Formats: sequence, C-alpha cells, structure tokens
Amino acid sequence: MTMLSSAPGGASVRGPVTPPPSASVTKRRTQGGVILAVPALVWYLVFMVGPLVAIFVIAALHWPGMLQPVSFAGTGNISAVLDDPVFWDAVQNTAVQLVVAVPLMIVGAYMLGYYVAQKPPGHRVLRYLLFIPGLISTPAKAMVFYAVLSPDGLLNGALDKVGLGSMTDAWLASPSTALGSLILLDVWSGIGFTAVLFAARLGSVPDEIGEAAQLDGAGHWRAMWRIHFPVIRDFVGVVTMLQFLWTLFGSAQNVLLLTQGGPGSSSTTLSFLVYQKAFIAADLGYSQTVGVVLFLVGLAGLLTIRRVFRQNY
Repeated sequence: MTMLSSAPGGASVRGPVTPPPSASVTKRRTQGGVILAVPALVWYLVFMVGPLVAIFVIAALHWPGMLQPVSFAGTGNISAVLDDPVFWDAVQNTAVQLVVAVPLMIVGAYMLGYYVAQKPPGHRVLRYLLFIPGLISTPAKAMVFYAVLSPDGLLNGALDKVGLGSMTDAWLASPSTALGSLILLDVWSGIGFTAVLFAARLGSVPDEIGEAAQLDGAGHWRAMWRIHFPVIRDFVGVVTMLQFLWTLFGSAQNVLLLTQGGPGSSSTTLSFLVYQKAFIAADLGYSQTVGVVLFLVGLAGLLTIRRVFRQNY
C-alpha cells in the first residue's frame, strides 16, 4: 500500500505504508505469549498456590506425625490453639518484635541511606561495610551474638571492665532480655542491607530537587524527610513490606539457634511455634493452624503497609 506525501517543490511522492497486522497475526502472537507463560504458571500453581492450599487443609486434620494415620479434626485444632497460653505468648512476642524491629530498621536504614546518597568521603567503602551483615550466614550471625551476649561474653566483660558489673546479665537466658536480644539481631542484620537499597534509590532522584531545596534554605533533616522521602515513598513501602515479611516469617531461625523459645516461652514467636509443633512435638495440625494465623497476619500487614505508603497524588 502506498500513500502520497509532499516533497520539496510541491511534487507528490508515493511512499510505502506498513499495513496494520491482521487478526490472524495478532492471534498467533497472543497464543505464543500464552505458551511461553505456561512454565511460569505451572511453577506458581505447584510451588506457590499448592503449599498455601495445603496449609488450610492440614489445619483441619489431626496428624500426629508424618508417618502416622490422619483423621479429620474439624475445629479441634483451632480450639487447641486458642486455649494454649504458649500461643498467646507467641502472639505477644511477635507483635513486640514487629512493632519495635521494623520501624527501627526502616527509619535507621533510610537515614543511613540518605547519608550515603550524599556521597561523603569514603562512601563507596561505606556501602560495602553496610552490606557485610547481609553476606553473613544466619548461623554465623548467631555465633557472633552468642559470643557477645553469653554470660562470659564480650558485653558482660566490657561492663565489668568499666565498673558496671552490677548490670551484667545472662542476656539470652533472661526472660526480660531474651526477646530484646533477638530484636537487636534482627535490626543489625537488616539495617545495613536496607540502607544500601535506599541509597541506590535516592541516588536516582534528580539532583535538581536537592539543589532547589538548598536554595530555599532547607537543611539536610528537612530535605531528607520533606523533599526526598515523598519522592521515594512508594519504594519505602515496598522495602517495609519485605522487612515486615522477613521479620514475621524468618524469626524462627534466630530463635532456634539462640534461645530455643525460652526461657519458658518468653522468646517464642509464631514462626518458631510452627517449627516447634511440626518438627519437635509432631503435631502437624496444630502447627499449620498457627501457619494460617501467620498467613492472615502477613496479609493484613501487607495491605496496611501498602495503604500507609501509597502515593497521595
């Protein structure tokens, strides 16, 4: 197909025009895209949707071990969970962990990330130093904290050296400090990695925004929270959701390695309770009932965070 176009001097020139794709071509392209998406869809159904459905199914069963006979429990597992004081201790501990660890991590990481994004002297080295905790395995982190917080560890030794021996404690074995020690480990593990993410995002903010703020007389504190924060608000929401999920579902490994949920149930969290009931007490129905609670808490938290950090424009 050709069309007429004007050339210099008023002459008309015929040029080729690409016809729109036919319906059959469009249909073949759509079918090809669907075929390419099938492996990802199968993977999602088998390894994402499948385990989620299994949680709800097992929560309705009485299953005392992997090789034991299974029977229908109905609401029996729900009653057992709600009547168990350990479950409510785990709910309280998990709530404290989320309310303390996640805000501390996000606020501290954002401030560190803003500082690194200003490119101070040695900022490249600082990025690597902040990223180091993210490169250390969880058992290694637990060993470091055990060496610091054990009764004869570095912290108590330092307190003795400066004449504060009365403040020494068995930090990981005391009901009043065990959960706080785990929260400290969560914050230390995540704040540097998150700060690097924030620094990378803040580095993509146009320099003109910061320069305009400086011309208006805004200091770093005001520019950080009133200028840059609204620009990356959606990114802060995404990072907050990731850290919320990691703290909610990933606390079991630190509890297992350092406190075993004790003393008593003072450091038992919901995710550790799932592990304890499934692999130690061999009560899979109870375990997955708590897993359903974890799923609902995670879903509610994600929706709340998304609503709080969504852009207002």
